[in-house]
Amino acid sequence: MIQLALAASFFVGIHFLIAGTRWRDRLIAKYGERIYRGGFSILSLTGLFWLIYAYRQAPYIETWGQLAWFKPVAAFLMLIAFILAVAGVTTPNPTAVNGESLLSEAEPARGILRITRHPFLWGIALWAAVHLIVNGDAAALVLFGSFLILTLGGARSIDAKRQRQFGDRWAKFQAATSNVPFYAIREGRNRLEWGEIGWWRLALAMTLHLLLLHFHSLLFGVSPLF
Repeated sequence: MIQLALAASFFVGIHFLIAGTRWRDRLIAKYGERIYRGGFSILSLTGLFWLIYAYRQAPYIETWGQLAWFKPVAAFLMLIAFILAVAGVTTPNPTAVNGESLLSEAEPARGILRITRHPFLWGIALWAAVHLIVNGDAAALVLFGSFLILTLGGARSIDAKRQRQFGDRWAKFQAATSNVPFYAIREGRNRLEWGEIGWWRLALAMTLHLLLLHFHSLLFGVSPLF
C-alpha cells in the first residue's frame, strides 16, 4: 500500500503542482512549449504506469466490500461516463491542447460543451466514482480516489490556466458554459441542443460500453453485472 500511496501522490502531484500552476508558465517561458509538453507527457505516462503497477501489487484490504447490488446501477452510470468521454474526445474544445483558436468563433460552445466545458474529465470522474463505490477496498479507494480528485480539481486548474493565457476571449467562453454539467443551461447562459452532440457519438459510446460489459470479466476478472 505504501508504493500505491507514493505512486498516487506522484501522479496527482505533478498535475496539481506543475500542469495547472504558474510553474508551467515559467517552464514554457524557459524551455518552450514543445519541450515542456514532451517532458510532462513522459512524467505523466511514468506516473500512470507506476500507479497501475502499484495497484496490481497492493494487498486486498476490505473497506465496505464489493457492492453486488450496485453493479446494475454502475453499468448504467458507466454508459453516461462513456457518452461524456467519447463526446469530449471527439468534440472540438477550447480547453483542449491547440484548441484555443476556437475561442475566436462566434459560438465556440456547441454540442456536448453546452452541457459542460469539461465533458471528458467528467466522464473519467464518473468512471472513477463508480469503481470506487463498487469495489469497496483500500487499494481501489486510493487508485480511483486519485483519478476522482485529479479530474475534478483538474477542471478548475484548466480554467485558471486558460484564463491567464487568453483573458477576455476565455472569459466569454466561460460565461457561456459551465464546469458542472447542465449548470449554464439551468442559469439560462446556454441551451440544450441534443442534435449537436451527434448521434454517431452516442452510438460509438454505446458500442464501446457494450463491448466493455462483454469483455470485462475476461480483462479484469470481475463481472460488471453480477
